[in-house]
Amino acid sequence: MKMTTGRLTIALVLGCLAILTSGCGKDTYKIGVVLPLTGDDSVYGQAVRDGIELAQQELDSGSEDGSTYELMIEDSASDPEKAKQLADKLYGDGALLILGGVTSAEAKEMISVVEKYDRVLISPSASSPELTGISRNFYRIWPSDFAAASKMAQFLSQDLKIEQVVVVAEMQEYARGIQGAFTTAFEGYEGEVLEVVEFPPNTVDFSGLMARVTTLNPPAVYLTAYGEEVGSMVQELRRQKYPGKVLTTSAFASPSFIAPVGENAAGVILTQSVFELDSDFAHIKTFREGFTSKFGKDPDIFAAHGYDALKVIAAALDGRPALTTEVPKGLRENIIDFPGITGTIQFNEKGDVQRYPRIYIIGKDLLLQDYNERVRQQQDEIRRKREELKRRIDEINKNAKEMADG
Repeated sequence: MKMTTGRLTIALVLGCLAILTSGCGKDTYKIGVVLPLTGDDSVYGQAVRDGIELAQQELDSGSEDGSTYELMIEDSASDPEKAKQLADKLYGDGALLILGGVTSAEAKEMISVVEKYDRVLISPSASSPELTGISRNFYRIWPSDFAAASKMAQFLSQDLKIEQVVVVAEMQEYARGIQGAFTTAFEGYEGEVLEVVEFPPNTVDFSGLMARVTTLNPPAVYLTAYGEEVGSMVQELRRQKYPGKVLTTSAFASPSFIAPVGENAAGVILTQSVFELDSDFAHIKTFREGFTSKFGKDPDIFAAHGYDALKVIAAALDGRPALTTEVPKGLRENIIDFPGITGTIQFNEKGDVQRYPRIYIIGKDLLLQDYNERVRQQQDEIRRKREELKRRIDEINKNAKEMADG
């Protein structure tokens, strides 16, 4: 049976209306997620997952066109090789892109699969300088350790006026990258790295390693490892009464690592991206309130990066069809001065976020304090005490004069 042109047009229109009114045709963005939810790096992975899940909840509830984000979450078990296999599986299952590579080691392994499928990988927290420019499909929202290491080297040399340091480095991707960048930068300031003390992954007893540091007795020691190992080394340095400055990286920034160390963590200095949980910015207040309501605790910097990672993906895909070819276009064209919880996000031509870390110190309350702000507060307190002392002296002199005159 044949249809006239008019009837065919009407039929097509009615068919389209039926699809629209039934809710069909709305995009479902399938996002692969590979995180270390168990194993040695699970503290990072679980925090990132919490941030991602909060972001997904907000995106789905606030969607104006009915589009949704389907998270295909897999556990790498802190194994870089397994992370690589899971990336292959997720891309094969139709993931538009993958959010993962929490550690630098996992990101590096996954990138080979990225090249195979020519799809995007966005890391919330991999930071090794070796990952810069490694693939045109790799993006990260955590600054490269080159920036953090350079900042610490400058701070040590120019602010603290320290000329010698011992570096302690775990023999893995993340620590090798940061200790290499730090050494180069510190020597550029005419500083001297007395020794690089290396140790293998899964080391438990740090007494001998820290005894070596104490024997060398440098004015500062720079600990480059993941958070749990840094905590153990800090404890051992305090036990051996090491008198110098203890410096480390943002890997130690989570309360999950600081709290077990207790009062021994006070005074440790580290680099970290700007993360002001008490900020007056509305989007940061909303994030904190939503996170606390959902999980019953405050978010840490890793949860914030997980949250930002999915929000960046959503901004990149906004108004675009669920096609793999649209992802890199959206990241290039849509992500310009994106207002993230962890600061403004914009990628350079190598996929690195353009952001610079600050120096923080752990206070007696075990909270991170901006080092420069703390110095200003201490200077203000000294100034106040001096003024109070001067006022008392002036008052004493005045009273003495009045008594003498009387």
